[in-house]
Amino acid sequence: MTGSAVEVVRLDVVDSTNAEARRRAEAGASGPLWITARRQTAGRGRRGRAWSSGPGNLAATLLTHTARPPAEAAQSTFVAALAVHELISAFVDPALVRIKWPNDVLLAGHKASGILVESGVQATGGLWLAVGIGVNLVQAPEDVERPATAVARHLRSDLARAPDRDAALDLLIQTFSAWQDRWDQLGFAALRDAWTARAQGLGGPAVARLAHETVEGVAEGLADDGALRLRLPDGSLRLISAGDVFFSTAEA
Repeated sequence: MTGSAVEVVRLDVVDSTNAEARRRAEAGASGPLWITARRQTAGRGRRGRAWSSGPGNLAATLLTHTARPPAEAAQSTFVAALAVHELISAFVDPALVRIKWPNDVLLAGHKASGILVESGVQATGGLWLAVGIGVNLVQAPEDVERPATAVARHLRSDLARAPDRDAALDLLIQTFSAWQDRWDQLGFAALRDAWTARAQGLGGPAVARLAHETVEGVAEGLADDGALRLRLPDGSLRLISAGDVFFSTAEA
């Protein structure tokens, strides 16, 4: 997938770009297609949380098709995290930008982006993927569970303002395409190494809040499938595939 070959649909208002991607996929579209909107009325994040996308911020979803099995296709969340990390790093000091497992991109320790990957079976075979990405370009929501920030608050000194939505989307398409190509050509190991170099909290204590339990240990890094390796106090290894993970060095 190359950035120049991707169609972009620009909407004024939509319930959510992921919901629009799902509707198009269920109607037979397979992409690659980027859907962006000036305003979302029902933006969604992981685990059913609402995602607030204020004026001037980026809300976009890539609708695409894959022949990968579902567990492997889910690794596209790491492609998205690396692409957003690169996008934000183009406008701020890159040392301020880290990734919290699995795909929260942090800016100066606060959340600056949200990523939600959804999928379904396509009638013609394979899966459709909707990779939803929200980036706080100019403002951050105040009424959120975890502290949030925006690119505009941390701009490099040589920049007068944060990028507008269109410029940010153009760059995101480029960065996503580059990381997608790397994944396709070199496999997940290449993503894992790049993600690890940009990760927050590895090697330190972590708490994982799962559906029916909370476990504590030391975050050791990514398993071969993208699960978080959590070393428990008794020395055993727990692989965390889904849940909320909090690190001592990251804002909860």
